[in-house]
Amino acid sequence: MIRHLYTSLMATLLAGAIALPLAAEEPDVGRREYLNACAICHGESGNGEGALADLLTVAVPGLTAITAQNGGTFPMLDIIHIIDGRTGLRGHGSEMPVWGAMFRNSIPEEAGLYSSELIVRGRVLAIAEYLRSIQED
Repeated sequence: MIRHLYTSLMATLLAGAIALPLAAEEPDVGRREYLNACAICHGESGNGEGALADLLTVAVPGLTAITAQNGGTFPMLDIIHIIDGRTGLRGHGSEMPVWGAMFRNSIPEEAGLYSSELIVRGRVLAIAEYLRSIQED
């Protein structure tokens, strides 16, 4: 169990180490990932009023007040887990896509398990960083 947690933590840190330089080179990478994966439900501005929001059976939350709802601290790890969805921590009921699995399934098998997991974690981290950037005061 501890070895699994250590491996997971190290992979997350490595994904961050890979994703952050990419984000520095392409500052809109998180926004682009958000628009492609999240905006259809959460809205382009993160207000919870995306094109599909009214069709879902659960309320789609706005994403610009996460920090305010958490005592002034952005809960980065929780947000990463919710976006990824493979950890058991699911966002607002069962309709939230498991983006970790969806991102993983879009990567060719030739990339290999570890490389593809780093790509998935980098994409998830990019979205989480973008969400942190759109928090309202």
